[in-house]
Amino acid sequence: MAKERTTMSHRTLLRPVRTAAALTLAAAAAFGLTACDNSVGGADAAGHASSASASSTSGGQANADGRASDDAKPGESATTGGSAGGSGTSGGGATVARGAARAAGSQDTSGDRCSADALRLELGQADTGAGNIRYPLSFTNTGRKSCTLRGYPGIALLAKDGSAIGHPADREGSAGSAVTLAPGGSAHTVLHTINEGLKDGGCWKDASLVQVYAPGSKTRMTARAAEGLRVCGNEFLVSALESGSGS
Repeated sequence: MAKERTTMSHRTLLRPVRTAAALTLAAAAAFGLTACDNSVGGADAAGHASSASASSTSGGQANADGRASDDAKPGESATTGGSAGGSGTSGGGATVARGAARAAGSQDTSGDRCSADALRLELGQADTGAGNIRYPLSFTNTGRKSCTLRGYPGIALLAKDGSAIGHPADREGSAGSAVTLAPGGSAHTVLHTINEGLKDGGCWKDASLVQVYAPGSKTRMTARAAEGLRVCGNEFLVSALESGSGS
């Protein structure tokens, strides 16, 4: 009887031990599965985070699947052009320069003003003296009727490749009165700059072309500067139109 009690007691002790071991193994297995799941989820999250980061640096937005989407249209830029420096800029900078040159011209809305398609441009030879350099720019009426020009043309300088140079010419002197051009008749303005070294600011790049807007006109005209035209000291001025060719 005592032996039977000892055996039963031994079995009773073994059962809790085996049960605890089983519970321990089950918990370890569950932990391992959880760790696996977390590992996969972490890699996936890292992948999505990496994709979102790539999307952010590319300037786009992340789609639901994590791919980058760029809303910017090809060729668009955050900036419209360069500053009005000595060398100027092409592309957007030239577009800005054209707009500025047009705005610099006098606003003439009279019905008898000369239209660009009835005018011929010619840049004359430089006239130098006392540190100043002046270029006459003439407008000749090629039409069959008389027309008038009033005030200041809008003037800008361009390099050979069409890129803008510096800033449009500032106005110099009084506006004067309207000039009537008979067929074949001319009026002129004067482009004024100075010799190198007279003022701070250095010199701009040599210009090959002079871009012109007649007063009140939105049509761009161009005159060739055969010997180049260089502005120094940031001194670039244009006078009001006067009668005659100026040369």
